[in-house]
Amino acid sequence: MMEWNFNNETPIYLQIIDRFKMEIANGSLKPGNKVPSVRELALSAGVNPNTMQKALSELERDGYLESRRTSGRFVADMGNQADSLKNDLAHKLCSEFCEGMAKVGFTPEQSLMVYENYLKSLKKE
Repeated sequence: MMEWNFNNETPIYLQIIDRFKMEIANGSLKPGNKVPSVRELALSAGVNPNTMQKALSELERDGYLESRRTSGRFVADMGNQADSLKNDLAHKLCSEFCEGMAKVGFTPEQSLMVYENYLKSLKKE
């Protein structure tokens, strides 16, 4: 897993959940991958083990992870739900972008122009 960076705006357990979902959606965590223990993850993230346990339990309840008796937790095979997860995350990112641009004072049309210009600048690099 990558380096953990938490913000103060969102509860840490929700940020952990989002991080796992992102890594499942982008393929960093594949179905069948073993998830490190709660203790290992909490230590690497610098959080209380109870916080990590809460996040992992929610991911398990929602079908992203599965527990195997005596073997630990694994990334669940979500089948077509993986594409749905990707779309849900994309929608969330778009929503956050639009909200941020509106706070700065951009209209939706202006935000789209800024984004299109940004994409053009990436192609030039």
